[in-house]
Amino acid sequence: MTFRGVSGHAATADSLGPLRDLSGFWEGTGFSLIARPSSDPANEDGFFLELNVLRETIEFTAIASPIFNRGSRQDDIAMYGVTYLHRVTDGTTGGALHIEPGVWLTIPDTTVPASGPTIARLSTIPHGNAFCAVGTALELVPDGPPEIPPANTVPFAIGGSPPPAGTKNPYRAYDLTVESPHRTSPLPLSITQELVDDPNSLGRQALQGQTLSHVTHLFASTTSAADLGNIPFINENANTVSLDSVFSVERVHGLGDTEFLQLQYSQTALLEFGGMCFPHVTVGTLVKAF
Repeated sequence: MTFRGVSGHAATADSLGPLRDLSGFWEGTGFSLIARPSSDPANEDGFFLELNVLRETIEFTAIASPIFNRGSRQDDIAMYGVTYLHRVTDGTTGGALHIEPGVWLTIPDTTVPASGPTIARLSTIPHGNAFCAVGTALELVPDGPPEIPPANTVPFAIGGSPPPAGTKNPYRAYDLTVESPHRTSPLPLSITQELVDDPNSLGRQALQGQTLSHVTHLFASTTSAADLGNIPFINENANTVSLDSVFSVERVHGLGDTEFLQLQYSQTALLEFGGMCFPHVTVGTLVKAF
């Protein structure tokens, strides 16, 4: 593919499609819930429930040229994308929790495989994980607040299916009315039972009173274990088997005639240990600062 009479930078900006508003620096807050393995013999459940209020930033940078993939069974394709660096610290202590470099890509329609336009999120995580999640983008003009479905936090048996929304959690650590030595303590006041049961309630709260003029949803999921790579220690101790995420870029009416860009995300990684699948859910709401 060539661009005659058009600079590479301009062509890239026009071709980012649903990723066009990501470039820049975003900052905000969020929440993380993870059941992590515990080797404490007094812990009958075999896990510690870590609950964190988050402070986070994401910086996206456009890749200033097309990315070519050479075809053998169809013509070459040109992709476009942005790199990113996601930093997360504990909102209470300021301690480091997570750093994630990665890439978002737009992929044109293809004949082999037969597919319409897609997007992909590629990432590496310092615990010793890497993943390639593929999905689609949806752009819309909302007629009200976006609907954010519940996020499941209830563990379930390996090989089983996630329980329906509203299922009672069988583990004491998830019940904040019960004292537990196997849960984060002391808990920040903003961590409520509603938040533990459904972390996406935080995203709904952030939308209260807001008017959105445009939303771009970026859906990306792993489709099989082949889409994830873990170091051997992770495979044996807390095997990460899937990741589902949605990032929503929202154009929000501000004061007067102004608008600002808001990024909301929700993602669930499934960790397998002790015969169970434990959802690791993180959510956040960030605003583009620069």
